[in-house]
Amino acid sequence: MRKHVIVAALMLPMYGGAAMAQETVKIGYIDPLSGGGASIGEVGLKTFQFIADEINAKGGIQGKKIEIVGLDNKTNPQESLIQAQKAIDAGVRYITQGNGSSVAGALSDFVTKYNERNPGKEVLYFNYAAVDPILTNEKCSFWHFRWDANSDIKMEALTNYMKTVPAIKNVYLINQDYSFGESVRSTAKKMLAAKRPDIKIVGDELHPLLKITDFAPYIAKIKASGADTVVTGNWGQDFSLLLKAAADAGLKVNWYTYYAGGTGGPTAIKQANLNHQVFAIGEGFPNLGYAPADTFEKAIRAKYDFSLFYPRAVNEMRMFAAAADKAKSLDPVKVAMALEGMEFDVYDGGKGSMRKDDHQFFQPMYIASFGDRGEKEVFDEEKTGWGWKMVAKIEADQTVLPTTCKMERPK
Repeated sequence: MRKHVIVAALMLPMYGGAAMAQETVKIGYIDPLSGGGASIGEVGLKTFQFIADEINAKGGIQGKKIEIVGLDNKTNPQESLIQAQKAIDAGVRYITQGNGSSVAGALSDFVTKYNERNPGKEVLYFNYAAVDPILTNEKCSFWHFRWDANSDIKMEALTNYMKTVPAIKNVYLINQDYSFGESVRSTAKKMLAAKRPDIKIVGDELHPLLKITDFAPYIAKIKASGADTVVTGNWGQDFSLLLKAAADAGLKVNWYTYYAGGTGGPTAIKQANLNHQVFAIGEGFPNLGYAPADTFEKAIRAKYDFSLFYPRAVNEMRMFAAAADKAKSLDPVKVAMALEGMEFDVYDGGKGSMRKDDHQFFQPMYIASFGDRGEKEVFDEEKTGWGWKMVAKIEADQTVLPTTCKMERPK
């Protein structure tokens, strides 16, 4: 009898944990919380927690509160798969990740194979920032949805703007040595050659991802090349340290970037005194003047003392809630079906849509420069006194590129 009592007592916490799992919608956030990408990963985690709080205050998703489960992948694909399995074992059926397309590729493949082996226990992967085009082309998956514009879409917009700037003559490419960096460099060369054949590529450099602590040798090469413009997809410390080295060397060129607004980026730009010489492409920036976004911006700054770098994360989470409401279910298959083709009012105003063919989200895009603020630029960044100013807007329909995706859907 005593043995049965002990067994029952031991099982009570297990039943309690299962009951708790049913009371919340768990989203596994798999991104770097240590190592070179930690500063970016921590901001992302807090951003998702903030958005979850917003949705929870309105009743959650299908009446259940969202719980963000932070899982440190150290920006490593193999570690990401360990963390994904850990999340699934803990009852997570939705995971989100953004930092590193090599990680994204591993996660997409893992989730696809897991779902094939475990019908009825499917998991969805929401990608908020990994932008290698291959993820919505030849390696597309029904179980993967991307809310960020892929790198080809971003480069199309950047080069369309760059072709109108006569001062650009000599361009230097410097990127991280992995799938995303390779995509940026190859697409930049192809698009610039087609749109401005007079522009010379005077340097083309790849460097290890999140390993370089001193970019002085790279900056010396840029100075020696005679470049007037640098194009880079660098993110995290690889951007901020690159700009720090530029400041130390007195390099004064224009920069066209993807992720200059990430943690440490604005401070590095100010220290380099590159007043409106750094341009970034994105789905939104502070100072666009859209009132609902301004309200959100003020709120997240009041709580965390940083700005919203991921408008796409807001779109992702709000669309997840809308899809679950449309499906009247939290079953991942039904939510996925509801997301396909969904149109949505995006964070910074205007319409976005999730293309059914490849699960790529399309939305208005903006190019902004960073520097002195006028009366309309109310938000500064990282207490520098400088802020973002819009220089171009690209409507959603102008960002659409074809896909080679041959998607296999669940039967």
